[in-house]
Amino acid sequence: MARLENYPEAVRNHLLKLPCPTFDSTPFNRPIPMKEQRVALVSTAGLHLRGDRPFGLGDADHRLIPRDTPANRLVMSHISTNFDRTGYLQDLNVVFPLERLNDLARNGEIGSVAEYHTSFMGATEPEKMESTVVELASVMKKDGVNTVLLVPV
Repeated sequence: MARLENYPEAVRNHLLKLPCPTFDSTPFNRPIPMKEQRVALVSTAGLHLRGDRPFGLGDADHRLIPRDTPANRLVMSHISTNFDRTGYLQDLNVVFPLERLNDLARNGEIGSVAEYHTSFMGATEPEKMESTVVELASVMKKDGVNTVLLVPV
């Protein structure tokens, strides 16, 4: 894990000055029993299918990844030079635990796995992602997703 004290002073100061949104209230939802959850993954690892358009600097869109996608069909085009890819290269589940979700569903620990999952480019300004997120929410609702596992990278 990267630690602030390991970054050059200029990068560290930039990161410490980034705004962090605050919210007036916190929505409350009753938890859904695990065996009724239909789970989708949302990652910020910059993953996409081989042959899809790679992510570029400041991209605020996403890439859909079907449930049955084998690990060797995924590519990471995350552009950050500060991002350590070592774990991802050894096990995709570090940044996109699709195989683990499928295991949980197969073992009856969760209800099911969504048909589609998604990846964004990390370090993108959230305000730029709003229209994309609205589109993604529509896809998830149509698929009956009631639980989303956020995997920030």
